[in-house]
Amino acid sequence: MVTLPAADIRRAVRLGLDEDLALGDITTSALFSAPAPARAQIVAQQPLVVAGLAAAIQTFLAVDPSLTLIVSRRDGEQAQDGDALLHIEGDGRSILQAERVALNFLQYLSGIATLTQKFCRAVRGYPVTVMDTRKTLPGWRALQKWAVALGGGINHRQSLGDGILIKDNHLALLKQGPQAVRAACRLANAHAPSTIPTIVEVESLSDVRQALAGQADIILLDNMTPAMVRRAVTLISGRALVEVSGGITLKNVRAMAAAGPDRISIGALTHSAPAATLSLVLKPAPSPRRRRA
Repeated sequence: MVTLPAADIRRAVRLGLDEDLALGDITTSALFSAPAPARAQIVAQQPLVVAGLAAAIQTFLAVDPSLTLIVSRRDGEQAQDGDALLHIEGDGRSILQAERVALNFLQYLSGIATLTQKFCRAVRGYPVTVMDTRKTLPGWRALQKWAVALGGGINHRQSLGDGILIKDNHLALLKQGPQAVRAACRLANAHAPSTIPTIVEVESLSDVRQALAGQADIILLDNMTPAMVRRAVTLISGRALVEVSGGITLKNVRAMAAAGPDRISIGALTHSAPAATLSLVLKPAPSPRRRRA
């Protein structure tokens, strides 16, 4: 079950509205001096996985708690081109003030969820997990990783404290020469809690052998070709989990999965997902009919 990051959503909504309404909405104020009853709906303009609807709802209610919101799709559900996700009724001025921030949440997060689903579908049939990375916007990590989970992916480390990941710059700073991978793994295992896995990034089969000697829990094969991954998987032979990362695209991810890793981590899920296309369509509410005398 995907956990809703409610506190992070509230904080993001508050910051988004502080940015957009810091000086008010002078356009709407200039055009409408009195309440303007309206009806609106947010409509998908492409097939997508809905993500960010909870944030959009909170945005409208933060601007005007009197608005009436009717949900047609929920976070994690599929939507097709032309499907309405959310219906809004109330003062049109409030709808206009919340529109951009609400759409920003939906477009950005639905884009991440939709791209994640595409990667998951591309490796269907192989026993491999699609994972995200920490390549997220500052302050938005919980929301971005929530969107990945809605799209069917699995979250990698949420923070530096969630697991040991020894990368090239750690190895350079350690100054252990050609045995740096082995030495780093042994240091990590000696000083970190036993419940935290040791992951080490490697770039060659020689490094793989060192990682095995250092008893790494997960060996991350960085920027390797599918053929190299296959050779590394054979060498590791179940003694550690195998993760691949670096240069993963929708064109090559299935070939990577076929090479036999346990997990594929993809930074593009959060740093390069194209925003989904959605729009808010607003109309004046019909005037109430007068009763005949």
